[in-house]
Amino acid sequence: MLADFGVIAWHEDGRWTLSVLDETRDIGFLIDQLKSHQTNGGAVALIAIEDEFFIVARSLGTSMQMMISDVTYATDYEVAAELVEIIDLPFPEDDDDSQPGGDIDLLADLGMSAMELEALCDDSELFPDEQIDAIAARIGFGDEFVELYELP
Repeated sequence: MLADFGVIAWHEDGRWTLSVLDETRDIGFLIDQLKSHQTNGGAVALIAIEDEFFIVARSLGTSMQMMISDVTYATDYEVAAELVEIIDLPFPEDDDDSQPGGDIDLLADLGMSAMELEALCDDSELFPDEQIDAIAARIGFGDEFVELYELP
């Protein structure tokens, strides 16, 4: 899969509701969408950028948390560079090792620990769409995610 895709999910009345994100490379749009879909349970966005990396963002109350599966993509992708700047990470050098960055524990209260998320980021056998599918399943909306994207 080379196309980007993203989903926003919000938890309300004990169930998850999902919607496709039409724009995946505009961090301002992403933040606006998270804020507009926010409920008492907050909102989560999962975005796969081509076959390269993924972004997870979450709004809960006035808090906005974001992470990227590999900060080194900031040297090649504007959306990754913008995210690295927004979450105040050092800009990677060309020879830096691959590593996740940002609020790695942003899904801990939903059942996915920082350690699990880091392990998923480090799994070179999985493509970003498979990684965010695994995240969706782990935090409770895997079936809805698969249905939305009709993943095998």
